[in-house]
Amino acid sequence: MTQRDLRVLPKAHLHLHFSGSMRHLTLVELADKHGVRLPDALRTEWPPDLSAADERGWFRFQRLYDIARSVLRTEDDVRRLVREAAEDDRADGSRWLEIQVDPSGYANRFHGITEFTDLVLDAARDAAASTGIAVQVIIAANRTRHPLDARILARLAAQYVGRGVVGFGLSNDERRGTTSEFAPAFRIARNAGLLAAPHGGELCGPATVRTCLDELGAGRIGHGVRSVEDPELLKRVVDAQVALEVCPASNVSLGVYRHAEDVPLRRLYEAGARIALGADDPLLFGSRLAEQYETARSVHAFTDEELADLARSSILAATAPPDVQKSLLSDIDDWLTTPATVASY
Repeated sequence: MTQRDLRVLPKAHLHLHFSGSMRHLTLVELADKHGVRLPDALRTEWPPDLSAADERGWFRFQRLYDIARSVLRTEDDVRRLVREAAEDDRADGSRWLEIQVDPSGYANRFHGITEFTDLVLDAARDAAASTGIAVQVIIAANRTRHPLDARILARLAAQYVGRGVVGFGLSNDERRGTTSEFAPAFRIARNAGLLAAPHGGELCGPATVRTCLDELGAGRIGHGVRSVEDPELLKRVVDAQVALEVCPASNVSLGVYRHAEDVPLRRLYEAGARIALGADDPLLFGSRLAEQYETARSVHAFTDEELADLARSSILAATAPPDVQKSLLSDIDDWLTTPATVASY
């Protein structure tokens, strides 16, 4: 059977976490270099067997993520991570990458949140120059920390508008914290011209999506798949064209859905939702961006025309300027006109 190669389908990648973007080989090499002991789940039994259906499962996921983050010890380590993330995205057809990072998680080792943000943005510029894809940054607050910490990060993000920071997010376990208490931080970010892109509607139900819309002014929702459980809410999301950053592999790995076919990708698409497929944390889930498109093809029976629609949605949901979007949309049209070849999977 011949198919068009999904790795050359132009697309944007809008849901990728910083340390979670690390290559497994890089994790092992940096751990050995810095004397960090990796558990078997991150060394010999990778990718780990995960579930976040309960708090114990999320704790294990978070512990593995924190261990991975701990191998980043030097400026060169950070630059390597960002460069390799851009290289991997380029190989998967991404032309526009928005990588999400919480600077407070790295501040102690890198002399503060401002210094670390400067380093990441400089690394992003270098990675963009070497790979030819745009690399932008979303600064994200941690919902398990005090909302005042989020305000500090929002003010930090606001200082970098026009200098590589394009959005403000809210991540970590949706079952922790009170989402509405982060509204002042998001107000600061939106007033500065940043996109509001909090996580919602994954581990918790559709109510979290509604709170992100009502209280945080979300222009994009990280995940948002549980909005299918509330038809009225889904219609609101569709009508407002609030993009959903759907990450099929992580939904299954974390136990949100038991099987890949249970992820409501087809239902969201047919409802008219603007969808941007994302890999979330490839280091922990074992698959990168193009594989999410392959899941749409092989599990959800998306045709090439529908896969091109998904790619268009990712471009339209990105913070890319109109001229960049126009060029990328034209490239997607060109992909559809190319003859089908033997698939690379």
